[in-house]
Amino acid sequence: MAKLPFLISLFLLLLSLASAEIKNLKISDDSRPMILFERFGFTHTGQATITVSAVSVVSSLESVDAARLGFFLLSEESLIQVLLELQTNPSFCVLDSKYITPLFTFRDLSPPPHSFFNRSYPITAPNEYSLFFANCNPESRVSMNVRTELYNLDGRGKVKDYLSAGLTQLPSLYFWFSVFYFLFFGYWIHFCLTNKNSVHRIHLLMGVLVIVKALNLLFAAEDKHYVKVTGTPHGWDVLFYIFQFIRVVLLFTVIVLIGTGWSFLKPFLQEREKKVLIIVIPLQVLANVASIVIGETGPFIKDWVTWNQVFLLIDIICCCAIIFPIVWSIRSLRETSKTDGKAARNLSKLTLFRQFYIVVIGYLYFTRIVVFALRTIASYKFQWVANAAEEIASLAFYAVIFYMFRPVEKNEYFVLDDQEEEAAEMALRDEEFDL
Repeated sequence: MAKLPFLISLFLLLLSLASAEIKNLKISDDSRPMILFERFGFTHTGQATITVSAVSVVSSLESVDAARLGFFLLSEESLIQVLLELQTNPSFCVLDSKYITPLFTFRDLSPPPHSFFNRSYPITAPNEYSLFFANCNPESRVSMNVRTELYNLDGRGKVKDYLSAGLTQLPSLYFWFSVFYFLFFGYWIHFCLTNKNSVHRIHLLMGVLVIVKALNLLFAAEDKHYVKVTGTPHGWDVLFYIFQFIRVVLLFTVIVLIGTGWSFLKPFLQEREKKVLIIVIPLQVLANVASIVIGETGPFIKDWVTWNQVFLLIDIICCCAIIFPIVWSIRSLRETSKTDGKAARNLSKLTLFRQFYIVVIGYLYFTRIVVFALRTIASYKFQWVANAAEEIASLAFYAVIFYMFRPVEKNEYFVLDDQEEEAAEMALRDEEFDL
């Protein structure tokens, strides 16, 4: 019965899982009925090489059936069928299912003490498959070393591509987006120097955010490139995770600071705004730790589902937290407009921050909901489309925000005449009446 909720959790998480590269994994005293190792999109030249060594099985029962322990491939469509089989018969062994692609069982291992197995399997039906290990022996625990090597061959059948069929375009994709951000950074520096009398500290922080984003994408491109051609990132993943962490923390910090009006409306932060930063930054640290665990260890670890849930929960909390300062600024501007006699100026600021609020909400919605939907509905051969959509949305978000809060001597939002002032006073009175 324990296999059914486990498979349901995997089914939901597999929608966003995409792994690759050569993995060397160690399973120790594991009693799980099913262990997910990898998910990979194979072409008609796909190969799966699996090496198992140092195998031991400990059971509280008298004997262990070696044929009840084994590896198999399972497509997403077949996973639904297996779920139905387990729902009908909870004691059903998935190795008996007609919907799986069996690879080998422990009966195929060399005799003890070596207990070794190594074989490559050609993929005859191109599709996206998940590599599973099943243990249908109740009250038994398995220990083993597993090396997985999943790849596709090029048209000549010689060069290995260790990226999934739908992700092999990522190195080029990330590289070109990094070029766009480097150009963006150069233009931002030029614009700030041209309008240096209007530059605030927030503009410098925004510039740092852009260059960090560019470096993050560059290292992501190098990471994926080396995984694609060699099966391992050769240390580029470390640089990627470092700059990923810096970028995310900077992005949320910049959104909070702009949302509070820091450096535009006031040179300081209130206590409640400081508390938002104090909450958001540590949460982002924890979220990045969860992201690294998810990305580096893979789904085979026992707590992988928990780390996924932690990451999603923290991301939702942070997205909600950064909205509050923008709402506070809008409310403060509305209240100030009633007392300081500068209705038009406050109305323009109010309009600006309302637009900022809409842009932030749209960005968060698109990158969290729409991108996830794209990954869910897109064919495994076009998984890169979701990554491209996310990067396009991010670039558009940066461009809009940087334009809205650019350093200019005569900001169009704040240069107003007497007629506009009178019109603004009437608009604010009407708005107050409507509220």
